[in-house]
Formats: sequence, C-alpha cells, structure tokens
Amino acid sequence: MKLLAFETATEACSVALHVDGQVRERFEIAPRRHAELSLPWAEELLAEAGISRRQLDGIAFSRGPGAFTGVRLAIALAQGIALALDRPLLPVSTLQVLALRAPLEENQILSAIDARMGEVYVARFERVDGLPMARDAERVCVPAEVSLPEAASVYGVGTGFAAGEGALVAQLGAGLRRFDATALPRA
Repeated sequence: MKLLAFETATEACSVALHVDGQVRERFEIAPRRHAELSLPWAEELLAEAGISRRQLDGIAFSRGPGAFTGVRLAIALAQGIALALDRPLLPVSTLQVLALRAPLEENQILSAIDARMGEVYVARFERVDGLPMARDAERVCVPAEVSLPEAASVYGVGTGFAAGEGALVAQLGAGLRRFDATALPRA
C-alpha cells in the first residue's frame, strides 16, 4: 500500500508517505507556510522512496477540524492529486490523528485543539486494538462546556489544553489524569 498524506489543519505542516509499512515524513511548525511547503515535500518524499505519483494507491488528508485555511488547503491538495491520478481520497479526522499522539498505555483520550477566540475543537476517544475510536462527536465549544462521563478519567492531548490560560485543564479537574498541551497532529 502506497499512501501520500497531508496534515495542515494546525500551525504544524506535515506531509507523509506510507510505502508498504514504511513511513517517511516532513514536519515543521510553520504558520502560514503550509501552501509553500506541502507540494515540494511530497515530491521529495516520493523521490526518496523511488516511486512515482502514479504508483500511489490513495491520498489521505486531514479533514479537520482545524484552521479553515489549513483544512481547505489539505482538501484542495489531496483532491487535485487524486483527481489527476484517478485515486481514492481518504479523509482523516484531525482530532483522531492527534489522539494517536497519546502514549500507547493511555486508553481514554481527550483530543483538543485551540480554536482561538476562547474556544476549542474537542472529542473523546477510546483505544481499541491500538487505534483511537471516537466516543463523542467532534465539536467546537468554550472549555466550560466540555464534560466527561461520570467517574471518567482521560489523558489529554493537544493545544486546546494550553488555550485560555489552561481553561480546559481547570474545567476537567480530577477527570484529567495527565496531558500534553504541545502535541500537534502529524500526517
């Protein structure tokens, strides 16, 4: 399986190439440079792997939630390449990808991305066979509206935990075991 993937929904820009179990990636925190970096990185990764665009089986992309311009960019890049090559598109949740950044021993995960203006994009996941599966709908809200099921305890991952001077951390209190407020999604 040969997949090219774009993740541009946050301040981080990431492009990855999966070729038969091996992953090559470019990643940089590069606000407002995603359009400049994405296609050249894709070409570099293909060249390093020694494969052509025509050998790709599909194009994956971050469908959000996230920054409007970044999400649009990933969709446009993936759609353009997929259309030109007649390959399938594989939309992936930014919050689910972010949940993959949680340590493997963490089974209950809350992904949160700073949505700016006092809001966060948030969803709860449970690891099933190693993969985070959604337990809540993705949504955007103020941290005060985020709640957990009674007696739930989660690992937090994403920039939403640093937003608003830690408002989400304060809101969840003891329901938040640990968190990584610096984690960003990667392709």
